Amino acid sequence: MQFKVPQDVQREDTIIGPITIRQLIILGIGGGMAYAIYVGLATSYYMEIWLPPVVIVSGLTLAFAFLKIHEMPFHLFLMNFLEYHLLPRQRIWIQGTGYPFIPPFEEPKKKQETHEEIKKKPVKSIEELTKVLDTHGELSHQEKKEGLKQIISQNYQN
Repeated sequence: MQFKVPQDVQREDTIIGPITIRQLIILGIGGGMAYAIYVGLATSYYMEIWLPPVVIVSGLTLAFAFLKIHEMPFHLFLMNFLEYHLLPRQRIWIQGTGYPFIPPFEEPKKKQETHEEIKKKPVKSIEELTKVLDTHGELSHQEKKEGLKQIISQNYQN
């Protein structure tokens, strides 16, 4: 049995014809601004006064909604353009400046034991080691009770 696998999952869903919801919102906001400028200026001024602001706002609205430069939306292209022209092009490295990047999701590395610390650990007898290997590290019920009694007696001595 064959299943349909979605092919272009990164593409935005269209609402009206080829217009997406993002484009529709941009067109609504920009069109409202252009209309507000027209209504505010057309009643008391001639066409030479209200036409340039309406054309500028309408052009920017259409650019933000539909224009793509190098397969990049206009707002991203504009931000990259401004960043390129406003930030310095030559970067200078100075040793010891800045903060190191420490990812928040990594666990801190455990301290490695030195040779002296290994020597200080008590050596277990061969019988204890064979018992642990034979039982796969699991304790019997009686050993668990004895260990629990030892812990209780150590912690709650009056």
